Order: sequence, then C-alpha cells, then structure tokens
Amino acid sequence: MHNSIVCNASLMPAPATLDEFVCFAMYTASHATTQAYRELLKPWKLTYPQYLAMVVLATGERTVSGLGEELALDSGTLSPLLRRLEERGLVSRRRDADDERVVRVELTAAGRDTHAEVVAAAGCLVPAFVGSGRGLGELLEQLAAITANMRAVASDLRTAA
Repeated sequence: MHNSIVCNASLMPAPATLDEFVCFAMYTASHATTQAYRELLKPWKLTYPQYLAMVVLATGERTVSGLGEELALDSGTLSPLLRRLEERGLVSRRRDADDERVVRVELTAAGRDTHAEVVAAAGCLVPAFVGSGRGLGELLEQLAAITANMRAVASDLRTAA
C-alpha cells in the first residue's frame, strides 16, 4: 500500500530535467566530494568515515556512543571502523572505570600526528568549496539548514506513515 503524503508542492514548479533537481545536484556534489577525499586519503590508507572520526576525536576523547551520534553512524558501522583504526595504532579504546558498559575512544599520539598531516593536506580541497561564489561560513550555514529541514521532513513523513 502506498501512503499519500500531502505537501505544499505549489511553492516551486516541478523540475523538467534531472539537472534541475536540487536533490540530484546535492547527490552529485556529495559523491564528487567523497571521491576527492578518497583520493586525498589514499596515502594514509584511511576511508572518509575514518577521517571524520579522527576529526571529531582530535577535539577530545568521546564515548563510542557519543561519537556515533556526532557522526550519525550506528554501532554496526562505527565499531569495525574504530577497530581498524585501533589496529593501526591511531586510536585507543578503553572501558570506562565507573561503567564498564561505556567504551571511551581517543586519538593516540600517532593518530594526532596522522590527523595533523591529513588536515593539512585536505586544505587543498577548500578552494573547490569556496569557488562556488559563497564564503565557506555561508555555505556551511546553508547546508546545515538544509540538513535540519530534511531531517524534519523525514520525521514528519515517518509520523504520517
């Protein structure tokens, strides 16, 4: 059974071609960004999600659950990612002394060094973002607003189903 969802579609005319769909433009931009990062990260043998985990951990220790929330990753994805980083000596995981159910994770010295190298190298990608004619701050604000709006719409759609 197909649920019918009532939306105010009169705000904009329906796109005629794929290139006129905002969702397709965002999808291709995201895909191209991920591909660029994949190439950039090859010398360190890091995946893009591993890099993002290291970026978050560079600001300080996290619980695994807290890290998963920040990265929007479930434990089935995050645990193997952290295990691989730990096997490479880039992060350390330990049980919390007060609550053994809680696992804490942080960058090691080697992880901090690798993070610094990768972030320095990733600077070469910034012109591709700001070359769009917007300042980086404005672009980040707009993307954050789109993310929040789409999460709200998805929540409304789940509720309506």
